[in-house]
Amino acid sequence: MAVITPGAPVPAASVRRGRRRPGERVIEGFLVLAAVVSIATTIGIVVSLLFPTVEFFGEVSIIEFVTGTQWTPLFSIKQYGVLPLLVGTLWVTLIATVIAVPLGIGAAIYLSEYARPGTRKLLKPILEVLAGIPTVVYGFFALTFLNPLLIDLWPSDDKPEFQNLLVAGIAMGIMIVPTVASLAEDAMSAVPQSLREGAYALASTKMQVATRVVVPGALSGIVAAIVLGVSRALGETMIVTIAAGLKTDGIPWSPIDGAATMTSFIAGAAQGDLPVDSLDYLTIFAVGTTLFLFTFALNALSIRLVRKFREVYE
Repeated sequence: MAVITPGAPVPAASVRRGRRRPGERVIEGFLVLAAVVSIATTIGIVVSLLFPTVEFFGEVSIIEFVTGTQWTPLFSIKQYGVLPLLVGTLWVTLIATVIAVPLGIGAAIYLSEYARPGTRKLLKPILEVLAGIPTVVYGFFALTFLNPLLIDLWPSDDKPEFQNLLVAGIAMGIMIVPTVASLAEDAMSAVPQSLREGAYALASTKMQVATRVVVPGALSGIVAAIVLGVSRALGETMIVTIAAGLKTDGIPWSPIDGAATMTSFIAGAAQGDLPVDSLDYLTIFAVGTTLFLFTFALNALSIRLVRKFREVYE
């Protein structure tokens, strides 16, 4: 038992124990419950996907699934090669990333380093509102506005199809710009002001401070913002369903072709009258598991990158 002499400082642990309020235990229990629910939800998703997927691969070869170039489980001649869905998903994600990353990081640099406080307070909420627009609106915007405009401006006679991966990727890139910009700007704003002042003291320009001090200092947060945006692009459903179409009978070698992605196939197949526990129905779970593994691998990679580039400031 510790003895506290008069006039001696009281240990911080004793102060914390003495000032602990009853409501803190309730909050602590709620936070623990939230963590348990999150873990249980993840386990439930894995279990719900695992058993139907195992049943599917009991009838379809994994090699055929991974290497096949035709995905026609709902046709009369059934083939189960997931490559058309995978390539369509990668096309859309790549296009969206190419659009969202430069625009998002550029917007974040402007808001963090160049915009005045009043301008920042006005623009950032407007930017974040874009993230709240329903994705079905982006899908119809791509189909009814972007696609006709793209067809009219296309330089060659080989015009894009009415529904194509390129316009879906453009719309998705616009959609995830606010996500990348907002999170990246938060990371840049967390960089200590003393680093900026030290760079200015060495006669650095504002551009040099932004690109050589702030961006490297916030790199872990920027990487996390990009990965979150890419993950959202991988899992997006309505934009690709409306703007890219549901063609699955071949690998889409060009982004101007219409094709299904993994998410759009799941959405389209789930709306049909498929008998439960039939092989056609089990394809939904096989594709869902493939998408889950891709997202899991991307998040695992992001965690490693964030830990590698993390800067700790005191």
